[in-house]
Amino acid sequence: MNILMVLTSHDRLGDTGKKTGFWLEEFAAPYYLLKDAGAQLTLVSPGGGQPPLDPKSDAPDAQTEATRRFKADPAAQAALASTGRLADVSADSFDAVFYPGGHGPLWDLAEDKSSIALIEAMLAANKPVALVCHAPGVLRHAKAADGKPLVSGKRLTGFTNTEEEAVGLTQVVPFLVEDMLKENGGDYSKVADWQPYAITDGLLVTGQNPASSEAAAEALLKLLR
Repeated sequence: MNILMVLTSHDRLGDTGKKTGFWLEEFAAPYYLLKDAGAQLTLVSPGGGQPPLDPKSDAPDAQTEATRRFKADPAAQAALASTGRLADVSADSFDAVFYPGGHGPLWDLAEDKSSIALIEAMLAANKPVALVCHAPGVLRHAKAADGKPLVSGKRLTGFTNTEEEAVGLTQVVPFLVEDMLKENGGDYSKVADWQPYAITDGLLVTGQNPASSEAAAEALLKLLR
């Protein structure tokens, strides 16, 4: 199993002067779950090199078994520090793709032509695409073969409006994931804030929030098996 993981290169949280990036748990939990299942993982980002880490995801209260394992794993840290460039990879080389969230992807990956083309190519080739938390936002401009929004008619989830409100960023983010998925015709559903929830519809796997990252990775493995 060759699995591509696509991370953000965006580190500015709007005009707040604060930093953002990817969310550590949403990278670490899927990374180890997929790796332990025997997958070969390739990490890329729009800019290549070290993706920016959302500092809040590195706080003591955000640590999990997977993030602690990552902090004690020099090989994983080295792989993350030297991601390839997203524009240089092809869907042909991979069996699946996983997008960790964090707020960063809303700014860069959601608008990135290479990312949009990759998602469209993977699904057209009957290969699964998994996205967690804010990462379903990167489906914003992706289209199905008939030209409709890719998410139209699909059962999916993503970071909720109330979760965004709880972290105080409703007025900061370029768009709200829940609203965008609904506006593009997605059959959106959710559970209580911060609870694990992942949905599979065909080849598309989406998870609601950081707590859903492992469930989303497990759903992706199930599709690959």
